Amino acid sequence: MSEPAPFEFDGGRVEPGHTENFRFPTSQTYLGDPVRIPVTIINGTDSGPTAFLAAALHGDELNGIEVVREIAHEWIHSDVCGTIVCLPVVNVPAFLAQQRYLPGYEQDLNRAFPGDAAGTNDRRIARRIYDNFISPCDFGIDFHTSTRGRTNMLHVRAEMANPDVSRLANAFGTNLIIDGAGAVGMLRREATKRSVPTITVEMGEAYRFERGLIEHALDGVRSVFAEYGIFQQELVRWPGWRTVVESDAERTWIRADDGGIVDMRRKRGELVYEGEVICAISDPFKQERVDVAAPFTGLLVGVLETPVVYPGNPLCHLVEISETVRWSIERERDRQRSEQNQ
Repeated sequence: MSEPAPFEFDGGRVEPGHTENFRFPTSQTYLGDPVRIPVTIINGTDSGPTAFLAAALHGDELNGIEVVREIAHEWIHSDVCGTIVCLPVVNVPAFLAQQRYLPGYEQDLNRAFPGDAAGTNDRRIARRIYDNFISPCDFGIDFHTSTRGRTNMLHVRAEMANPDVSRLANAFGTNLIIDGAGAVGMLRREATKRSVPTITVEMGEAYRFERGLIEHALDGVRSVFAEYGIFQQELVRWPGWRTVVESDAERTWIRADDGGIVDMRRKRGELVYEGEVICAISDPFKQERVDVAAPFTGLLVGVLETPVVYPGNPLCHLVEISETVRWSIERERDRQRSEQNQ
């Protein structure tokens, strides 16, 4: 086994057996003051892989912040083999403004990677982060939520044709994996292209901490660390059932054809059957109502949280599943109902 090495970045290094908390400059404000992101580096006493955990690339996506903070500051790291790079708030300007994109020009930091040191502000920020904390890693996990007014079930998005990414995605242990490389400039796509296999974890909604999802995500990270030997005392997690939604599978955002007030009948993560009513849209007097039914049997990955819509607004994200997966979901659902009734 090779000797553990220090983790080096622009302006510092963390020796094996040490943990360092610091703020790393990525840009400047209008007044010329530094914009700095919080970073925790945990460098184990034994050699092993280097992993990054990133959250709040969009400033309003908060669930992942708590996942990364708990790993950095509440887990015991005496047995870590390798290095954990924790980036709980990547997009500090958007986080401070409590908005999705970088303030000013509304740039999406998650379309700016790997960045450009001589480019626009978003690309300069991306380059500083990428060169110092992404490129040195062996793999990474990027935590996201749905946008304002919608919520997602916990799931992984990953380029499953890449065997290194597939290993990482399966190790995280979610029921659902949505296959795809991601858009140009996304952290996971650009890191994967440059030999740092990376997955996106989607969980919940913006502007809040959702304790149940955070706990499940922590279990997922623990499972990944077991798979790669960072936590050799842990076991890899099996979720009970799993489906991978491939790029050619039927999936759709069902959109409203009428404006009005929405009565959502089903929850994120639920199985719905073809023809089953997912929600109803009605006028203020409840005299006119339109039922919205599932066009096929599938899994509700995401649903509307804000109960008002214009025509064309998204209501829910539905993905196709196989009969085998449907049977597994039904068995798990029936088992849970039985336990609740006992």
